[in-house]
Amino acid sequence: MNRRGKVYFRDQFAGTIEQKDGEYIFTYDSKYIAREDAKPISFTLPLRKEPYKQKTMIPFFDGLIPEGWLLDIATKNWKIDRRDRMGLLLTVCHDCVGAVHVINEDEQANG
Repeated sequence: MNRRGKVYFRDQFAGTIEQKDGEYIFTYDSKYIAREDAKPISFTLPLRKEPYKQKTMIPFFDGLIPEGWLLDIATKNWKIDRRDRMGLLLTVCHDCVGAVHVINEDEQANG
């Protein structure tokens, strides 16, 4: 299953996160990188043209997903398995605490 979200940093489109072929891939947008004021979304994800790829959810994005009782509420209300990290990221991280948020591309296209 391929899923994709748009990543925003301080309300500026910064790149995409996707789950594809058993990998999680984050790629900075080329227009974002070219900006004079471009900043990395995390110290662990410095600006670069090459995508970041991992077999498990990229730790920075995993850290955006709620924990504890908030995770319990999210999994119960949206009926998402707590192990479905991409599903959780795309469902609950459109309004995160901090400078980064993720918008489900499918939801944005349909809404």
